[in-house]
Amino acid sequence: MQPIQNQGDQPIIVLREGTERTQGRDAQRGNIAAAKAVASAVKTTIGPSGMDKMLVDSIGDVVITNDGVTILKGMEIEHPAAKMMVEVASSLDEEVGDGTTTAVVLAGELLKQAEDLIEQDIHPTVIAQGYRQAVERAQEILEENAVRVNADDTGVLKKIAATAMTGKAAEGAKEKLSDLAVKAVGMIAGEDGSIDHRDIRVEKKVGGSIEDSEIVDGVVIEKERVHPGMPKKIEAARILLLDAPVEFKKTGVDAEIRISRPDQLQRFIDEEEEMVRSIVDHIVQSGANVLFCQKGIDDLAQDYLARSGILAARRVKKSDMEKLSRATGGAIVRAVDAISPGELGEAGLVKERKVSGEDMIFVTQCGNPKAVSIILRGGTEHVVAEMDRAVGDAIRVVSTVVEDGTLLPGGGAAEMEVARGLRAYAPGVGGRAQMAIEAFAESMEVVPRAIAENAGFDPLDVLVELRSVHETGGKNAGVNVLGANTADMIQSGVVEPLRVKYQAISSAAEAANMILRIDDIISTAPPAGEPPSPEGMGGMPPGMPPGMM
Repeated sequence: MQPIQNQGDQPIIVLREGTERTQGRDAQRGNIAAAKAVASAVKTTIGPSGMDKMLVDSIGDVVITNDGVTILKGMEIEHPAAKMMVEVASSLDEEVGDGTTTAVVLAGELLKQAEDLIEQDIHPTVIAQGYRQAVERAQEILEENAVRVNADDTGVLKKIAATAMTGKAAEGAKEKLSDLAVKAVGMIAGEDGSIDHRDIRVEKKVGGSIEDSEIVDGVVIEKERVHPGMPKKIEAARILLLDAPVEFKKTGVDAEIRISRPDQLQRFIDEEEEMVRSIVDHIVQSGANVLFCQKGIDDLAQDYLARSGILAARRVKKSDMEKLSRATGGAIVRAVDAISPGELGEAGLVKERKVSGEDMIFVTQCGNPKAVSIILRGGTEHVVAEMDRAVGDAIRVVSTVVEDGTLLPGGGAAEMEVARGLRAYAPGVGGRAQMAIEAFAESMEVVPRAIAENAGFDPLDVLVELRSVHETGGKNAGVNVLGANTADMIQSGVVEPLRVKYQAISSAAEAANMILRIDDIISTAPPAGEPPSPEGMGGMPPGMPPGMM
């Protein structure tokens, strides 16, 4: 039990037995150590020479990736402070689709620098305030150094996509995949530059090579015809999207039917057939020649539909139904009685064809030209899965640049320029906040340092050269992993969206400040009969191997 002393020195017990409590410096050290361990886990994946991680779950499934958010989610972290780092990566991935590893590594470095300041008796609140000031100035520096780009400049957009995929397993085919990503975004972009990612569907297929990947102007459904007698191809398709079963409707209550004569049995079967035929008649009379059903279609209905020349697929996923609705302009009908010609969608062509030995239905020439599908092909499931993550990142960053029209040099160039600018800004602030801002500037250099380390360079030599170049006006200089230590990243085609860098720095600082302000951790006791966690709230994060702290 946790006693608390009152003025009369009489202990008052306020926490139940078994509750763990960590306070003050011990709580801060534990949280910082956990956050640094998470950052250390993904630091080696940064840059074009970053390494991959193999994640093996409890049932033996394997994922091989260097995608930051995928790694962090797969680690199943339990420590609360470490979980906050994972949340930073997840929210950033949802917001801009990239920069997750940068944010986590930067947050870890900010906490490392803050730990040194705390040891110098600088209060965490002062550090947090200095970090907030540094973020505001950093964002101004990024905007001052941003490069404007035309949304129609496909060459630059492909470079953006290629940079997002660099270092991933799909890098060997980044030219092909960058082209697919840029085309897909261009096909769904509105006149005002707005982009709805729901209009792009990515299908993964094991078999063939990466070069066999293709883009489809329409929607691809991973289903086949429910009856071999149905047509494989329908032109001028009138599409019914039905969220109701096409089958005999069973009674909603328990009932018993007693049949004593053969003619009664036949009459019952006839009634069942008539009910199914009535449903199919509703579909035929609406003028539909293609049916996508979210529920089941029984054998009798399949036969009737085939005789009527209707191509049908059943058990279509809800997300696919929604995509078909947007693409074809058809409404998702919830009841058979509501079927009418006005609810149908339209497409120029609906066709079933084989991809990697599996039948798929292609809905093309849609009424809404913003419906796009990408089919990714690869030799193994691991390759295709990593391609999916890489293309997803590429689509998001290209979309961001199309919407914002701004980009920054990659390769650590933007971070080095922010570090230089913050060092110049800090003396004007003065006081202890100046030390926090200078620590923030030092932390920014963790990105180019990690890129250099992962490429096998001496990070100290690279940082010294980068600082010298940036001080003399080379604001686009970053780490060149292919030759000399440094190079102009804009000329090298290594570019990133302004919004990604902006959000990564902001999210990292928010996470660091939140962790810094925690000085008391109260871990409630586990339910009776359940052993307490051996790690404790301030110790080693579960799942982290020794030495990562």
